[in-house]
Amino acid sequence: MAILTASAQQFPFRDTTLPFEQRARDIVAHLTLEEKVGQMLHAAPAILRLGIPAYNWWNEALHGAARTPFPVTCFPQAIGMAATWDTASLRLMAHFTAVEGRAVHNQAVALGRTNEEYLGLTYWTPNVNIFRDPRWGRGQETYGEDPCLTATMGLAFVHGLQGDHPKYLKAAACAKHFAVHSGPEPTRHSDNVHTSDYDLWDTYLPVFRTLVTTGGVAGVMCAYNAYRDQPCCANDLLMNDILRKQWGFSGYAVSDCWALSDFFQFHHTHRDARQSATDALVHGTDIECGNSVYTALLEATKSGTVREEHLDTALQRLFLIRLRLGMFDPASAVPYALTPASALEAPEHRAHALKMARQSIVLLKNENNTLPLRKNLRKIAVIGPNADNATALLGNYHGTPTTVTTVLQGIRAKVGVHTEVWYEKGMEFADDTLDDLLQTRFSDVARRAGDADAIVFVGGISPELEGEDLKVKIKGFHGGDRTTIHLPETQTALLQQLKATGKPVVFVLLTGSAVAMPWEADNLPAIVNAWYGGQSGGTAVADVLFGDYNPAGRLPVTFYRSDADLPDFKNYDMDNRTYRYFRGKPQYSFGYGLSYTAFRYGKLQVPRSVALGQPLTVTATVKNTGKMDGEEVVQVYVSHPDWSGRAPVRALKAFRRVALRAGESRTVAFTLQPEDLSLVDEQGRVFQPKGRVNLSIGGGQPGAGPKTSGNVLAGSIWVK
Repeated sequence: MAILTASAQQFPFRDTTLPFEQRARDIVAHLTLEEKVGQMLHAAPAILRLGIPAYNWWNEALHGAARTPFPVTCFPQAIGMAATWDTASLRLMAHFTAVEGRAVHNQAVALGRTNEEYLGLTYWTPNVNIFRDPRWGRGQETYGEDPCLTATMGLAFVHGLQGDHPKYLKAAACAKHFAVHSGPEPTRHSDNVHTSDYDLWDTYLPVFRTLVTTGGVAGVMCAYNAYRDQPCCANDLLMNDILRKQWGFSGYAVSDCWALSDFFQFHHTHRDARQSATDALVHGTDIECGNSVYTALLEATKSGTVREEHLDTALQRLFLIRLRLGMFDPASAVPYALTPASALEAPEHRAHALKMARQSIVLLKNENNTLPLRKNLRKIAVIGPNADNATALLGNYHGTPTTVTTVLQGIRAKVGVHTEVWYEKGMEFADDTLDDLLQTRFSDVARRAGDADAIVFVGGISPELEGEDLKVKIKGFHGGDRTTIHLPETQTALLQQLKATGKPVVFVLLTGSAVAMPWEADNLPAIVNAWYGGQSGGTAVADVLFGDYNPAGRLPVTFYRSDADLPDFKNYDMDNRTYRYFRGKPQYSFGYGLSYTAFRYGKLQVPRSVALGQPLTVTATVKNTGKMDGEEVVQVYVSHPDWSGRAPVRALKAFRRVALRAGESRTVAFTLQPEDLSLVDEQGRVFQPKGRVNLSIGGGQPGAGPKTSGNVLAGSIWVK
């Protein structure tokens, strides 16, 4: 930890009355060239003569403070939080994450450990890449496949994490990975992606634009891959033109970790580290996540290849972030700098982790009211590879909580003392061969479960199989991605044996992405999608299974029927991808989800016409017509049936999660802005066409897939 000497206190940047920008310029003015280059690596060394402590920029907070040496609250994985469709919950979760992150950082400062990863206040999250293909293992980190849902949830996260203090940041968020980045994992360091201008501006850029221009996000991380023959971190279009010039981004840009060495090692677009560092710097990449390429800036600057003012511009951005975080101000002046260690796993944080786990659960099927189960059943059989798997609940990029409740533990805690809970893992996630020996073993498991009153199979996949750059060699998985979206065939085989017992089988699916399960959808009476639910995921599942919580999660991705529905994984064209462009029939559609109660919509009010460039308001009533209190996710979709150019089949434009008591009704209103009624042309320009616009409001997409929790109302307006 740097010691603040009397002489260091005299530097102008120590004057808290000066603007942060002036103070940042003053810091940079006092640095030697060697010191400047050192500050452009993610592990920035201390500058003792200035009293500047070492600082490690690398930290993660995808769904709670991640990878810290201290126990923290672990919320549901990002894809699960997206399934809540609840911006208020997500914003509060991000606030709690920042509070715990402050507590971690304050302990690190006290211990002089500011040079270590995962202890700082600059979080490289959220991941707002569009989850265009369910095979991508890191799709679990995103908020799904839709630009509107992703932007709205991402904005809530950024605002919650960074706070609303007029002077200081609570923590610094970073939108990643910029841009056009969503697998495959094994080739991410060398992929060269090409898209049309239409897809770039219609699908891949809108979320980043929202977080930069509206959200005030502190940082942006550029991606590993190349885009149109230039690495993303040295890309004329993405970094210089769009990010800095068109959007006016003044925050800091960081490379993905070791992405700059990809320039010459894998992309082969640059000769060596020196040329790579020079190109990344002049394209606005301010800091390298890494410790090798940007060291070449020292000789590049000395030789005149790089102008020192380029370094100064980057460093001013970097120190501005540290100043806004209060790192050079007295702790008494910074409202977050005294956050105590007692904030870690605070009761309200743990309660919110449970709330979000409950909110995230999507009821996919409930034939003949199989659910909820009675708590006084004589015997319940709990089977499957995820039934007692705490690792699956935590997802990737997770922190370590003191306690994780598995599904098995949640069920045991829920039922009465007279109910036997019989557990058998039964199988691994997948086996290479479904042979007679395996079938015999499954038959034995089913025989022993056959005297239960109900069977709960907890399967799916796991972050042990899908995630970032994994070394997995299991049938159906490769390098962190999936080679098939189907549920492993051995799980289906065991489920078929369990079904043959004649007892009701409830399938609890843990997953970070869409799973094709045609046999299960056709033959099992109840399917519950619980994602990777965080530390309280098992409790939340039990609450839903036994009716103590009425599920209201909605899918943030399309569940396709088979691999045949998917285009080539490496093709980034959006044709026939996601609900916005998919022309087939999904198993379960984006926005879909059931409830233990029912909702009815009525009294749709939309104007018959609206002037070009003007907003419009749509209202409807929604009533809980069932006998159980519940929540509904009201969704508004727009389409342009008369437009002859490229356009989505339909597109989500607004949503709101509302709670309604049994018998209660409420009027919901949404104001759509002109951009909500706009399209993108082939050159990537946003425009608003005249003519008919179809609009729907309800519990899901109009006419898409199985019946949702509520009906859908539709109408048309004319833009004149």
